Amino acid sequence: MKSRRLQLFVRGIFLAGLAASAVAARAQVVSPPARAACKFADGKTISVHYSSPRMRGRKIFGDLVPYGEVWRAGADDATSFETNGDVVVGGKNVPAGRYTLFTLPTQQKWTLIVSKTIGEWGIPYPGANHDYTRADMNVSKLPAPLENFTISFDATGTACTMKLDWETTRAAIEIAEKK
Repeated sequence: MKSRRLQLFVRGIFLAGLAASAVAARAQVVSPPARAACKFADGKTISVHYSSPRMRGRKIFGDLVPYGEVWRAGADDATSFETNGDVVVGGKNVPAGRYTLFTLPTQQKWTLIVSKTIGEWGIPYPGANHDYTRADMNVSKLPAPLENFTISFDATGTACTMKLDWETTRAAIEIAEKK
């Protein structure tokens, strides 16, 4: 009887140790949360919440992020896009609300995907039937490699340019207030 209890006790400690090391391992690979925001002249805002992965010596675009496949524009949690006013994203109307952002990078161009489905964790992309809109992005090269994936905004009066920067690539798109 005592031997059986001892076996159960040791087994319990072993399993608790495994669970603790699994949690510690996951904590090391989770990308840090980040956010970016832009405020229009009239006080309306856009905010983006995302996870910011690191390069860590890896080739990113065309390898870790394959060309021709939908990417969640970050890591871990889905990248959320929220606006408290109607906006025009790359020439396409998007009403006030909360959405999920994805991108479709190719060697020639990038497409921003604004998905109606919210709250996905990572992949899989829910599919084109859940897209609110798709818009072409402007792609350029950064002057130097950027270790951390970063989303930022440049505000210019009635518009905000959203920039997605990582490795040596910048994909940008203008988001304007709908008038």
